[in-house]
Amino acid sequence: MAYEGDAFISYAHLDNRVLSDGQTGWVASLQRALETRVAQLAGREAHVWWDPELRGNEDFSNILIERLRKVAALVAVVSPSYINSKWGRRELSEFCRAAEESDGLKFGEQARIFKVLKTLVPLDQHPVELQGFLGYEFYKIDPDTGRVRELSEIFGPEAEQEFLLRLDDLAHDLCKLLEEMHHDRASSLAQAQAAGRVYIGEATHDLKPQRDALRRTLQQHGFTVLPARTLPLVEGELEAAVREDLATCRMSIHMFGGTYGIVPEGAETSIQEIQSDLAAERSRDGSFSRLLWIPQDLSTTDDRQRGLLQLLRLDREMRPDTDLLETSFEDLKTLVGARLKEGDKPRQTAAPAKPGTASLYLVYDQRDEAAVAPWADLLFQSFEIVHPLFEGDEREVREAHEEALRHCDGVLLFHGAGNEAWLRRKLTEVQKSPGTGRTKAPPHLCVVQAQPRTPAKERFRTHYCPVVPQWDGCDPTALRPFIDALSSVGREPAP
Repeated sequence: MAYEGDAFISYAHLDNRVLSDGQTGWVASLQRALETRVAQLAGREAHVWWDPELRGNEDFSNILIERLRKVAALVAVVSPSYINSKWGRRELSEFCRAAEESDGLKFGEQARIFKVLKTLVPLDQHPVELQGFLGYEFYKIDPDTGRVRELSEIFGPEAEQEFLLRLDDLAHDLCKLLEEMHHDRASSLAQAQAAGRVYIGEATHDLKPQRDALRRTLQQHGFTVLPARTLPLVEGELEAAVREDLATCRMSIHMFGGTYGIVPEGAETSIQEIQSDLAAERSRDGSFSRLLWIPQDLSTTDDRQRGLLQLLRLDREMRPDTDLLETSFEDLKTLVGARLKEGDKPRQTAAPAKPGTASLYLVYDQRDEAAVAPWADLLFQSFEIVHPLFEGDEREVREAHEEALRHCDGVLLFHGAGNEAWLRRKLTEVQKSPGTGRTKAPPHLCVVQAQPRTPAKERFRTHYCPVVPQWDGCDPTALRPFIDALSSVGREPAP
């Protein structure tokens, strides 16, 4: 049907009162800014309607009901006042009734109700009609005091900037809905399906800004981002909802910050950990990849979170389609974009290797550049040596590492300055090299244990490859079995 208005703002009038003369009410600021930003994004005049008049005890107007039937979306400003507002609740129910009689409460992938959280209100207190919708948080929680601060210009420039950033998210999502409703629906849906769906796991509060920014970037490039609803807080219901969403996605991204997060009713692990585990389960079906992100130089005082991060770093069973990144947020965005583009192109396979000298990728921590020299000199007598790249941005370094793993015949992990988490991460990356396009047999692999000598290093063992202690310096005799095995690769005839 044709709609006369783009959106209607349902609110409680107490939320538009000013604290002092000369100020603009909070809802009035929201309405003006949202209407302006939607117009700028859509390239046309927009109509975000609200009722600034006090209705008192007047009968709920038939005109108002009729106008609600002719508006594309409803923006509900949730606050304690709204929860107690009979007019706001009536507007909400009338809009839902009218929507069900026309195009429904969703149009394609887009919900027609936008929940603006002016302040913190527990989910179980939200109107039933709103509990299944994601909210736009227009408040921040002070990490030191736990006090809730609404985003408003009266609290200074930083709060005003945060307000406008949240409003921009809301405007973009509203424009996406309006585009689908006012243009050819089939074409719009086809475009979204062509780009695909990406699951971004719910994040703890310290990483919400990064999660919102990544979601915004992907949506601007035509991807549908899930979940698009509030996740249940009961274990069985949560798992069912997450599995349903993951089944339609090509990739999932999971962010792990400094806090452990909420544990749903009946569960023993956090929402973040449950989502990541279910994505690992989903990846066994193929055509799906999983990215785990830990912010660079993250520190935490939460014992449960510290244990989880350690498990992720030392996971020996991480699949080839999973990557654990400890990088900057900008590098995460770059890698996500690259992986999504790779999924749209057929995998390039490397040409068969020519017979001759075998190639050895010598992997070590940057702090060991000088210490590794004797081993590099020894091995160069028999093999073509490839060293890690340490200069350049994060993306260039990672691409060089993956390129070396794709084409080398052997890998020697020099365990000197790096800790055990570093070593196990590198072992996992070698195991996963077929997932980066490697067409050769798995590389011959060896771990060399070098100074500094520690009890942890002495205890380290793995069934995946030989571990050769070299505490007293480079010992060619101890390395001879590995050298002989790798030398035979260079003598094999080309297929």
